[in-house]
Amino acid sequence: MHNKSIVLGSTGLIGKHLLTYLGEKDLSVIAITRRPIEDIPKNASPMIIDFDEFLDQGHLPDCEHIYICLGTTIKKAGSQESFKKVDLDYCLGFAKKARESGATTISLVTSVGANADSKNFYLRTKGLLENEIIDMGFDCVNIFQPGLLLGNREESRPLEFIGQYASYLLNMTLLGSAKKYRSVDAKRVAQTMANTADIIGVHYFTYEDFLGVQ
Repeated sequence: MHNKSIVLGSTGLIGKHLLTYLGEKDLSVIAITRRPIEDIPKNASPMIIDFDEFLDQGHLPDCEHIYICLGTTIKKAGSQESFKKVDLDYCLGFAKKARESGATTISLVTSVGANADSKNFYLRTKGLLENEIIDMGFDCVNIFQPGLLLGNREESRPLEFIGQYASYLLNMTLLGSAKKYRSVDAKRVAQTMANTADIIGVHYFTYEDFLGVQ
């Protein structure tokens, strides 16, 4: 194995599936985490760190590709500022560390509707993240913009759990250009990320792109 990839957010809904799919490939994977990971693939190694301390003085191993699936909610974070620390500051910090370690490709999960000019704090934060990442100088930037993610999370998000059921009905009403707002299984997003080629440029992936995986 000579290709080295890093996964940030490897215990989350998308990240845990991404590790599984990357485990099927001939590459070496480093899973950045703040706690131990169970059932990690044989080609993956956990890197358990304190995010704040590491971003202040740590260095990532040499790598070619960084996958960023890290994210939280304002409710779980406790405030907009704490949310921004996770979804913007941590993501940007690790992306910069990866660039310093030689990464030329980044695959980033944001959200459908992400826009730095949005009046919605969540979507504005995701849009700012996209813009900052694009300006970092990666040869290949893959941005994945799913709607509501379907799947079983380790932590409880009651409103989202209810929303998953309602989403099946809502999906049927979202047609044409509105399809991109449909909910999608996190496994499909993860599989699309794992199978996307490293092509120079900035590339966006939404609902219909996730349906193309097997």
